Amino acid sequence: MSAQPKDIRLDDRHPDVDDTLDTVRRGLAAKQKKLPSRLFYDERGSALFEAICEQPEYYLTRTEIAIMRDHAGDIADTLGHDVRLVEYGSGSGIKTRMLLEHLETPVAYVPVEISRTALMESVAELATRFPDVPMQPVCADFTQPLRLPVASRSPRRTVIYFPGSTIGNFETKEAIRILRQMRTEMSVGGGIIVGVDLKKDPAAIEAAYNDAAGVTREFTLNMLVRLNREIGTDFDVEAFRHRARYNALAGRIETALVSTKRQDVHVGHDVFAFREDEAMQVEYSCKYSLEDFAQMASKAGLAVEKVWMDADQKFSVQYLVRSAPAA
Repeated sequence: MSAQPKDIRLDDRHPDVDDTLDTVRRGLAAKQKKLPSRLFYDERGSALFEAICEQPEYYLTRTEIAIMRDHAGDIADTLGHDVRLVEYGSGSGIKTRMLLEHLETPVAYVPVEISRTALMESVAELATRFPDVPMQPVCADFTQPLRLPVASRSPRRTVIYFPGSTIGNFETKEAIRILRQMRTEMSVGGGIIVGVDLKKDPAAIEAAYNDAAGVTREFTLNMLVRLNREIGTDFDVEAFRHRARYNALAGRIETALVSTKRQDVHVGHDVFAFREDEAMQVEYSCKYSLEDFAQMASKAGLAVEKVWMDADQKFSVQYLVRSAPAA
């Protein structure tokens, strides 16, 4: 683990054990068992996700990086000077680096990430590359309303950066809520840069979540390993299998952990029974047409101002601004 960068103060609001216990209890008590995808991201989960991004089937990251390589200058020109850049789910920071290289006199970089290790390692590298950019890391669940750190000087505008198609991990109602939250946090004159995966050949989409090397399977099952270690559950990890299928009607990948036998799982004093072949939903990965996403953004009081895409139109990076007041 990298040492915490000198002179960088971590604002730590990581959910505690009781919060995680309550989340798991609620999820397992539901008629359709479901756990939130944020539980993937402990130290090992973050490392496994970086490995997923390097798999040949996983087109999303390399396509988005190519878009940033080709258009980061234009994106930075669109945002203008003296920007405070707030990133949701900062991860490794590769795409952030490409954007910061082109931004003119950025006021601060505020990465918000639930994995402390991934957050501080990313900030350490970026602080070395950009010593004149104040770094204000926040360890928190970005799906909850944030209180942004005070910048050393007033930004001309606050821009929320949400790369990686993470917006697709939420069902429409929740995605709209998060976009509304961003709209509030960016305040008047601000904007949102968001990565949006586009609809394409279903076989290519499904392959991206079922890589031949089995890294995605290991990543998904690591959620159970983490919960056993951190909150004392007793999932039989070997008795679950990874399943990721594309639902063409809903336009999304639906990822589940499927119990291969009847088993009881203990969460504190509570017991939750799994049937053989019972599926527990752990992630959605929604895909959009440009029209679909624009309509969803409009419901959050946002308008799409610019779109950057690769030549094959597999992926998009979009800039959103305020439109009418959110309903």
